[in-house]
Amino acid sequence: MENLIHVANGKALADIVLKNGYVINVFTEEIIQTDVAIIGNRIAALGDYEGKQTIDCTGKYIAPGFIDAHMHIESAMVTPLEFSKYALAKGTTTVFADPHELVNVLGQKGLDFMLTSIEETPMTTHIMMPSCVPATDIDTNGAGEILAADMAPYLENKQVFGLAEMMRFDDVVKADGKILDKLTLFKNQIIDGHAPGLTGKPLQAYRAAGIDTEHEAENYEEAIEKLRAGFKLLIREGSAARNLEAILKGFVEHDIALDQCMFCTDDKHLEDIEKEGHIDFCVRKAIALGVPAATAYKMASYNAARAYNLHNLGAVGAGYLADLLIIDDLDQVSVELVIKNGEIIDFDQLNSQNIAPVSDADLLNSVKLPKINQENLELKADNTPVKVINLVAQSILTRGSEEILPSVDGKFEANRDFNKACVIERHGHSGGIGVSAIKGYNIENGAIATSVSHDAHNITAVGDNDADILLAVKELDRIQGGYVIASKGEIVAALPLELAGIISIQSGKTVQAQLNKMVAHARALGVPESIDPFMALSFIALTVIPELRLTDNGLYDVNLGQFV
Repeated sequence: MENLIHVANGKALADIVLKNGYVINVFTEEIIQTDVAIIGNRIAALGDYEGKQTIDCTGKYIAPGFIDAHMHIESAMVTPLEFSKYALAKGTTTVFADPHELVNVLGQKGLDFMLTSIEETPMTTHIMMPSCVPATDIDTNGAGEILAADMAPYLENKQVFGLAEMMRFDDVVKADGKILDKLTLFKNQIIDGHAPGLTGKPLQAYRAAGIDTEHEAENYEEAIEKLRAGFKLLIREGSAARNLEAILKGFVEHDIALDQCMFCTDDKHLEDIEKEGHIDFCVRKAIALGVPAATAYKMASYNAARAYNLHNLGAVGAGYLADLLIIDDLDQVSVELVIKNGEIIDFDQLNSQNIAPVSDADLLNSVKLPKINQENLELKADNTPVKVINLVAQSILTRGSEEILPSVDGKFEANRDFNKACVIERHGHSGGIGVSAIKGYNIENGAIATSVSHDAHNITAVGDNDADILLAVKELDRIQGGYVIASKGEIVAALPLELAGIISIQSGKTVQAQLNKMVAHARALGVPESIDPFMALSFIALTVIPELRLTDNGLYDVNLGQFV
C-alpha cells in the first residue's frame, strides 16, 4: 500500500503508465482523456504520471476488464486454461463459473477437478457452488444428490464464492426443507437465481428467500418484473439463449435505469466466442441498440463487480485492481491489449501453454451404456394425438403440441418434419430410455447424438431413422462421450469429449476446428440456421426450463410438473 500511495502522490514511478488515453469512467459514465498509473496489481492513480514503462494510448480507450456474471466453462467443451485463451483475447478478465455439469456427472471429484484446473489460467474464475445436483428428481445423473452437508466443507475454500443458480424455483417457493438448508448455508454469500417464467407472488417469494440474481429473463416484460422485484438482472447472450436484444430494446424504449443490469453468456461455444465475441459482443450489441457506450461498458464491468460485492474491481480508478483493456474502437469494442492484475497478457506465451495431463480413470471413463437395440427405440403411434416437443429458434425453451404422428404398423415412423428424440441413461444406473417425437430440428437421412445433455448428461440423440440413431449412440459409447453424426449407416463426424463425456482434453483450436466441421455436416443434413445443432440438442432433457422435456424416464411437462 505504501508504494501505491507514493505513486499516487507523484513521489515514485509507476510500473506502467497508460498515456493520453480516453478513460471510460464508470462512476460518472463520462469518457475523459487522462493517464492511468499502475503499480503492482493495482491502479495507483489517474492524472499526469510517469512510469518505468509507458504505453501510448493516444486515440484509444481504456476500459475495465469485462466480467461474465454467470457461465458454465463446460459449455465451451474445453478445460479452463483453453477457455481462458479465447475469453481473455476478447477482454473478459473475470468469470463467475458454475461447474454443475461436471458435478452432475462426477460429484465431488468433478468439483475438485475444476477447483484445481482454474489455477492454471491467468483469468480470475470465481466458482459458484452447484446448488441443484441433480437438477430435479425426475432424471438420472451420475453423482446422485448433493446436499447442504456435502457443500459445507467448501465454505472454507476461498475459490468458492457463493451458491450457483437455484434452479429448483418451485421448491424454493414451497419452502422445501432441503433447499432451505442450502440457502441458509450460503445466506452470507451471493446466491444466484434461475426462475424462467416465474411471476407474481411466487417470484416475490423466490426473492424473499434470499436469491440475489436472475438470468433467465427472455423478454422485456419478464426482465422488468424481475428488476422491480429487486433482483440483479444478468442479461444473457449465449450460443442458444439470446435474450439481450429483446430485453434491451424494451429498456431503451422505456428509459429504464441499467444500474442493476449486467451481462452473462451462460452457455457459449468456442466457435461463437471466436466468431462473434464474448462479453465484448454484449457491449457491442447494447451500443447498437441505443445504450450509451459508457453505460454499456459499465454494465460489462462495474455493475457485475458490485453485484458480487467485489469492491476493488470493475473500474478504472485509484486503488482498483489493474484489470484493464485498451480499446481501439469504442463502439466496435475492438480489444487491442489486455492487462490482468497489472501485467500485460502475452497471448503468444499463453497460447503455447499445454493442458495438464488427465490420467484419472474416473474422469475419463464415464459413459456406461446399457445394451440397446432398435427395439428399445420404438415408440407406439396410432391415429391418437400425442405430445410433441417443438424447438424454439434462438432459445433453450421448448413448446409442446399435440400431433398425430406418422406411423407404420402402429409404430412412429420418423421423418424430416417429425424427428425421433431419445434420451438414454449413461451413468450405469437405471439404464432407462425415453423416446418422443420432436419438431424443428429437421434432420434428414441421419442422426446426431451427444453425451452433453443438461444437466444429468445422459445420451441424447435425434434423427429420422433408428439405424443411424443407434449407430451414433454406440459410437459415443466407444469414444467415451462427445458429439457424433451418423448418416446412411456411416459415422460422418465425431468430436470426442473424453473428460466426463462433456469436456475435451485437446486444445481449443482442435475442438473448434472439429466443431466447425460438425456444424457444416449438421446443416447439410437439414438442421436450420435458426437452431444451434449442438446446443439445442444438449438442452432437450433440461427439466427446469419450460415447456416439454425428454428424460431417460420419459416425456415430462415442466408446466404441469408431471410425465405425459
